[in-house]
Amino acid sequence: MCDVPSHLYSFSFAQRRDWSRLCSPQPEILRYLEGVAGRHGVDSLVVPGVDVTACSWDEAHCEWTISSADGRTWQADAVVLATGQLHQPALPRLEGADRFAGHSFHSARWDHDYSLDGKRVAVIGTGASAIQFIPVVAQQAAKLHVFQRTGNWFMARRNRPYPPLIAALIRYIPGLQALRRIYIYYYAELLTLQIRHPRTWGRLGRLISTLHMRRQLKDPEVRRKAWPDYTFGCKRILFSSEFLPTLQLPNVELVTDRIARLSPNGIVTDDGVEREVDCIIYATGFKTTEFMFPMEVTGARGRTLRELWAGGAHAHLGMTVPGFPSLFFMYGPNTNTSGGSIIFYEEAQAGYIRQALELVRDRSAAAIEVRKEIEAASDRELQARFNGTAWVTCDSWYRNESGRIVANWPGYMREYAERVRAIDPSEYRLIQAPAREPEPIAA
Repeated sequence: MCDVPSHLYSFSFAQRRDWSRLCSPQPEILRYLEGVAGRHGVDSLVVPGVDVTACSWDEAHCEWTISSADGRTWQADAVVLATGQLHQPALPRLEGADRFAGHSFHSARWDHDYSLDGKRVAVIGTGASAIQFIPVVAQQAAKLHVFQRTGNWFMARRNRPYPPLIAALIRYIPGLQALRRIYIYYYAELLTLQIRHPRTWGRLGRLISTLHMRRQLKDPEVRRKAWPDYTFGCKRILFSSEFLPTLQLPNVELVTDRIARLSPNGIVTDDGVEREVDCIIYATGFKTTEFMFPMEVTGARGRTLRELWAGGAHAHLGMTVPGFPSLFFMYGPNTNTSGGSIIFYEEAQAGYIRQALELVRDRSAAAIEVRKEIEAASDRELQARFNGTAWVTCDSWYRNESGRIVANWPGYMREYAERVRAIDPSEYRLIQAPAREPEPIAA
């Protein structure tokens, strides 16, 4: 599943009115993306199965060289790093993990060939991915142990298939789908409002979440274990009406004791209890602060992006950094959303990057580079906007090891869209192609 409603988790220029439910399942989203790519001819441009290891800027020729693990290389006038933030699975360092004799996999690398029917299963993690698959796994497994580090704030989400009448109304009444998209858009902005103002609007969000959670958590012991102990909105707010009831099923156990180690037969917690399991599913998220790394990106004068980002990732509007001409990011630093749709951000970024490339073309330049002072000033302004918000009240995957928030945009979707609607040429410098030595004329 995706926990963002499909009519917002889709492109504005390619809306469809036949989604099967509010938040559609993965195969349906994949078919949609493949269809859009096919209609616009993008699918024929994709080179699959390439592990890009390095991107290097050649100042003499004003071009990028892209290198892959299999030895192939490509030259390009511009590079867009669209690896995003949530693509490299993170596995915890657990003592004895190599000795566990059962089956295991990360939720982002799901083993569809392994049957969970009748198995003793452990899920490590209770984040956004876990809450979507745990209710299904609980129906299959004989016993399910859910290992939780911290609880979550939940909002209600009924996600049943649309009844035929509702599906017909959405499909055939002009403008109805557009109205639903607008409604979800502003609902998402309201969540950001609550996160930005935790002492006022945030308390309203916490109250709504509390009422929903207390209705669902009938078992007092499970409620005690599952209840979050941090400010509403500091970590990602989760949407589910199925997860909390699942924790109270007879074959499900919520475990909040810290994992001490893995044994050949299962998981041992700090209290010395060993839970024997056949399979461990790691729902432990992603290496969210590493972006495109371990790919090596080398810009002007041999400086690497790893060096530039030693204190934490940063980029002007999440897209450009000084010293790396015609290099752009999509879903880059500080462009994640806590309440909206990342597709909305990426669509806005695509329009901005196109304008930058058109500026290069129209002015007969070789490349474009954001000015150092512009990027530094925008980063200071951006980080200052986190002060007083819920984001800074706890540790989360939005922050790096030093505590700097490198994932999220500190404001609203509408603000970001307005900031990137039109490129400001004064914020950039255009790089002209170096003059070439004239070729000798044959006698």
